[in-house]
Amino acid sequence: MTAPEDAIRARRRLTNKLIAGRQAARLRPFFVAEARLITGDGGLILGAKAIVEAFSAQFREPGFAPYVRTPEAVMLDQLGDRAAETGHWTGNGMSGAYMACWRKVTGQWAIESELFVTLSG
Repeated sequence: MTAPEDAIRARRRLTNKLIAGRQAARLRPFFVAEARLITGDGGLILGAKAIVEAFSAQFREPGFAPYVRTPEAVMLDQLGDRAAETGHWTGNGMSGAYMACWRKVTGQWAIESELFVTLSG
C-alpha cells in the first residue's frame, strides 16, 4: 500500500503534468466540490467548478507558462484523513510559496483548499 505522503506527492506530480498539458477538465477530480483557492495575488476562487474554469481561462491566454508546484513537506493528521502540503511554485515568470490541505475522499486524496503567495525576486 502506498504511504499517504507518497500518494499526495504523486497526485501533485500529476496535477503539474495536467497543467503543463493544458488539460483543465482533467483537474476536476483533484478538488473536492467545495474547494477553496486563494491565488498568488490574494483573489479567492470558490468551488471545484470555478477553479477548473479559472485554469481553463488561463490555458487559453497567449504565452501561458505552466505552473509547477514542488512539495517540500507533507504532514498527515493523526486520523489519517487530512494532510497539509507545503512547498514552492513557479509559473508565468512568477514564483512563491504555497500550502494545500488535502482530504481523503472515498479512498482518494483531493484538495480541500490551497493558498498561494507570490514572492518577488
